[in-house]
Amino acid sequence: MKNISLKTLRELLRLSLPMVVSQGAFAAMIFTDRLFMSFIDSAHIAAALGGGVASFVCFSLFMGLITYGNALVAQYYGTGDYAKCPRVVTQGVLIALASTPLLLLMGWYGGDAFKLMGHDSRQVPLESLYFQILMAGSVFTLIKACLASYFSGIGRTRVVMVADLLGAALNIPLSWMLIFGKWGMPEMGIAGAGIGTIVATLFSTGVFLLFYLSRNHRSQFKVNGSLVLDKSIMRRYLRLGMPSGLESFMNIATFNMFLLLFQSYGVVEGAAMAIVFNWDFLSFIPMIGLNIGVMSMIGRFVGAGDMQRATQIISSGFIIAFSYSGILAILFLLFRPELVEVFNTGEENFADVRILATQMMIGLVTYMLADATILISGGALRGAGDTRWIMVTSTSVHWLMLIAQYFVIVVYGYGPLISWWVFVVMLLVLAMLYLYRLVGGKWRQPDRLASVMQE
Repeated sequence: MKNISLKTLRELLRLSLPMVVSQGAFAAMIFTDRLFMSFIDSAHIAAALGGGVASFVCFSLFMGLITYGNALVAQYYGTGDYAKCPRVVTQGVLIALASTPLLLLMGWYGGDAFKLMGHDSRQVPLESLYFQILMAGSVFTLIKACLASYFSGIGRTRVVMVADLLGAALNIPLSWMLIFGKWGMPEMGIAGAGIGTIVATLFSTGVFLLFYLSRNHRSQFKVNGSLVLDKSIMRRYLRLGMPSGLESFMNIATFNMFLLLFQSYGVVEGAAMAIVFNWDFLSFIPMIGLNIGVMSMIGRFVGAGDMQRATQIISSGFIIAFSYSGILAILFLLFRPELVEVFNTGEENFADVRILATQMMIGLVTYMLADATILISGGALRGAGDTRWIMVTSTSVHWLMLIAQYFVIVVYGYGPLISWWVFVVMLLVLAMLYLYRLVGGKWRQPDRLASVMQE
């Protein structure tokens, strides 16, 4: 058993490491965009966080639905039904295209929300502009996510890594040129960051298509015959993926409302949160790569009916996740003043930002292992199709947190650190609930797994 476990650990690492690198490239894009904003002022840092998260809220329903294609593809791949794998991609692209009119309307009218939330007058126009640019390109983001989910599902995560690394390699220098007007480019400020992101997304999508439409791949997976509306796969996609999409939307929506409420404290508090979440992204987003790897392999073994291997994947996932998060947590705790100082804008009020952000970093360190638990448990449960339980549990906890935040910030007017620790406690509670569900084993019941695999 020990040798089998080591073999499984290596297999998960081989599948997940390219996804970790891929998600790390995405995290680097976000990190550098906000670092570039810090070269301007604190209002730009806060605006990049507010506008970026608000845009993700708007397409998170469709993103959560479409990316469930990972588990569907893995399940078909596990049963050996390769021809159905690219048909999942076609259904995902159709969903993305159908969502486009709604997303464009949300982008056009949604920019007014920042003013209604009482944000600083310096911050509102910057947030609105950044938000609208990202929303204009949201359909490309969804199509790229659909292709990435497909390649993850069939175990070709190196394709995802290559596409995302090339996209990041383009995005970082392009954004720098557009933000600051370098090398003959116009000086566009925060708009340049948004445009750079969209261009990089289109480029990565093109890289995916090169692999997807290659001769060998088209022959092996019968891609030419997949460009049809497959009603049975679409029904299964919507049945299993919609709870995942709703969970993503509700959670991101509550997180964004919390963020917007928190930013109503002022620019100093908004900048401090942006700095802390920048470091959080560098720890959390690469872990999403491991989450994707766990979900893909669980889906494959559920499709093959091999629950012993599924159990080994879960154990291996926790070993990797806790090792990674534990090391980063120690580093973040020891060097938190230096990490905050990286974003020093040179403004007089940065001393206040520094004090608050350094204190908030302690909360970040506290919930990092909880994040790891949520990602591994959630990846396993989603891969096995237990999406409805996740939706109900996760959204309930997030909305309870938001109600508590309303009373903390608006009704009683407590300070930002009280609000921050309410958020930290929410993540700790959610981690315990996920772990309880995973250990309880209801998701393993043969009848439930059989219903998941039905068309």
